[in-house]
Amino acid sequence: MIKPWAAAGAAVVAGAGIAAQTSMAATTWPAQRTFTGHAFDTCAAPSLSAMKAWNTGFYGAAAVYVGGKNRGCSQPNLTASWVKSVTAAGWKLIPLYVGAQPSCQTGSSPEKLTATTAASLGATDGADAVAKAAALGMKAGSPIYLDMEAYDTTNTACNNGVLTYVRAFDKALHAKTYRTGYYGVTSSSAKAVANATDKTDLPGNLWYALWDKQNTTTADWPFGATQFTNHSRARQYLVNSKESRGGYTITVDRDAWDAPVAITG
Repeated sequence: MIKPWAAAGAAVVAGAGIAAQTSMAATTWPAQRTFTGHAFDTCAAPSLSAMKAWNTGFYGAAAVYVGGKNRGCSQPNLTASWVKSVTAAGWKLIPLYVGAQPSCQTGSSPEKLTATTAASLGATDGADAVAKAAALGMKAGSPIYLDMEAYDTTNTACNNGVLTYVRAFDKALHAKTYRTGYYGVTSSSAKAVANATDKTDLPGNLWYALWDKQNTTTADWPFGATQFTNHSRARQYLVNSKESRGGYTITVDRDAWDAPVAITG
């Protein structure tokens, strides 16, 4: 995924991973809304007219940045009215929240976590993510995907801080009956979650970046074969693809999607 703070171009199932998330166990959850097919993500939500023009049948879902202090693009189009209109047109939406980034991460971002602040920031950001998604009309039972960019996972203290933050973020989502998702880079941030020994309160849905232009979530799945099965995987396979449809040109990242999307309407 293009780092959102940098410049960027313009079926119902239970869901795997729920049993491992202990804070979900005692709650009756709304049925999950799943989409399988092509999705795209881009830094700023396109206009309603662009979304209608792009509704050609190739893409069926679009990721939108609902919040986070590290969200890079302003979102003049992203309103509750826009959500209602694009979903009425047939689009499925993928809520993405750009939370705090690790202190050991290369580059700068407005909000970074430390071992000391990880738990409190995760709880605060998780609550904010729910509030932002709900204000847009994305209901309980929807997933919110936490965006964690690449970092040095061999730095044990840094990696532990990230997992502490993610667990606190996810617990805040579960408390409001929102499902947990996570966007990460296969070689670092996604691997940290997938390979963690303790799975308690880690995300139930993994959106991983593997940029080899392969539109699949199965053929070259990089983690354990039994992980994130049953419609719990998404894969970003191509970035910075400049595409034109219906007279509108947008630079997007392409995603192979087989995972939950927002519940609206």
